[in-house]
Amino acid sequence: MDLSDLREADRRAVEATDDIVGLVTAGHLANATPCAGWDLADLLRHMTGQHRGFAAAARGQAVDVRVWEDVDLGADPVRVYQESAAGVLAAFAEADLSRRWALHEFGNVPGSLAVSMHFVDYLVHGWDVARAIGASEELDDELSELALRLGSHWPAGSQQIWGPGAPFGHQVTVPADAPPGQRLLGFLGREP
Repeated sequence: MDLSDLREADRRAVEATDDIVGLVTAGHLANATPCAGWDLADLLRHMTGQHRGFAAAARGQAVDVRVWEDVDLGADPVRVYQESAAGVLAAFAEADLSRRWALHEFGNVPGSLAVSMHFVDYLVHGWDVARAIGASEELDDELSELALRLGSHWPAGSQQIWGPGAPFGHQVTVPADAPPGQRLLGFLGREP
């Protein structure tokens, strides 16, 4: 895959998620999400911290756990989140994807792998937010197919990827002829 295509896929996923987050109101923040144990405010803190951490990694900075985890959403969580989304897109646009990036939970990985991880995460987190607020849960078929192709290279059964304390829940069986978005959700441990 061409690295510019990977950046473009990530940009599309982040912008789609940004649009969904733009629908969030203060009344939604206590809503449950598909992410076990997290309400929507918890998920937005996580998403904001991940954007900030990936942006720092793209700029070649060493891991600072506070960047990744110490997120104050303040009085305007949507604005805080959207600023972090704009920041990661700007950092990715300028980053060298061939060098290794320092990621908080995954150590040093090639930049192209970091962007692919970010892309898959934000594609599904957009769905998580949509489910939490009752918005449309449709995932883009093209982006979902790409995410499935990228995920097919992940080590099967890895406890670093799937299961308790990992980024994604245990995989859920979905019919092979289901739409790409539903297959992706099952692959990432979501009930479509």
